[in-house]
Amino acid sequence: MAKTRKILVICPFPVGVAAGQRLKYEQYFQNWTEDGYDVTVSAFMDLNTWGVAYKKGFWLQKLAGIFRGHMRRLRDIFRLNCYDCIYIFMWVTPFGSSFFERLFLMLSKKVIFDLEDFVIYNQEIPPKEVVNRISHLFKNPNKQQVLIKNADHVITSSPALEDYCRAKNKYALATYITSSVDTDKFTPSSRDFQGPKVVIGWTGTFSSKPYLDEIKDVFQELTKKIQFKLHIICNFEYDLDGVDLKVIQWSRENEVSDLQALDIGIYPLPYNDWVNGKSGLKAIQYMAFGIPTVASNTGNTPNIITHRVHGFLVDTKDEWIKSLESLVKDPLLRRSMGSNARNKCIAKYSITSTKKKYFQILNDLTKQ
Repeated sequence: MAKTRKILVICPFPVGVAAGQRLKYEQYFQNWTEDGYDVTVSAFMDLNTWGVAYKKGFWLQKLAGIFRGHMRRLRDIFRLNCYDCIYIFMWVTPFGSSFFERLFLMLSKKVIFDLEDFVIYNQEIPPKEVVNRISHLFKNPNKQQVLIKNADHVITSSPALEDYCRAKNKYALATYITSSVDTDKFTPSSRDFQGPKVVIGWTGTFSSKPYLDEIKDVFQELTKKIQFKLHIICNFEYDLDGVDLKVIQWSRENEVSDLQALDIGIYPLPYNDWVNGKSGLKAIQYMAFGIPTVASNTGNTPNIITHRVHGFLVDTKDEWIKSLESLVKDPLLRRSMGSNARNKCIAKYSITSTKKKYFQILNDLTKQ
């Protein structure tokens, strides 16, 4: 009888709370277990720290959370050799030198490194795009460089990042695995639009708030032309003068119903090298719900959305306004694009279509 293969997942956030984890590898835990793996998760941040991490103040709680996170990593060091594979997402510890990353690489039998976004570009982000300036100062991009170079396999969030990592990895092993969604759970609303206003929506966290801020004037101009309602599903407070706005605090329990209430999804992004590592997760979420998307024409997004088929790809303020206006005014266009988007999501971005890539990498590294 084959021995159960053991995986230790080293990640930043608790299970089930961060979209970058939930809609990437976390949703495959059950599949891995069914395939004969014993999965253990060690998150640097606990739920208490997560609750204050993106809020102003709470310095004592945050420092206590950082201390507890490092204690967990010290505990992990003494059990690394008990696992057939260590799956590291983003980093081992968030701050300081690459000491923990090098130690984990040295003591582990096999290491998979999974990175989301072009984190190598992090230190070069323009100041106005940095969300947390203090933590930004203490982050060390060399952590990711060490992991990219020495991991037994690297999993990336975009084709551009895959090319970068394959060139840097000493085994030349890197694989792009798209963010994916459970299309049996993320389903279109059964309702037909009843009015009185079409709902334009955005979902995201505090870290992506600056990109939403960049198109504030789009909505302020658009509200002078047509009636609509803007829903922001997030983990922060938000206001927008002159716009019919509803801010919805994200919750796992209401995630599906909140997204089903949208008629149009928006996905603004910056135009810089960092965006080339973005997975396009927001677009994929909207597509699963049969929602047409208006998105910045940059990064990986054009690989996901075909212009005028699944939504609109835009570059300028005028294009944002015209695209949103046409979708608000034309329910048949919304329905057609939304149906196309849903069909593509099932074919390319569903759990069923993606899980084989993970299995291939895990099975190759843990052969008995």
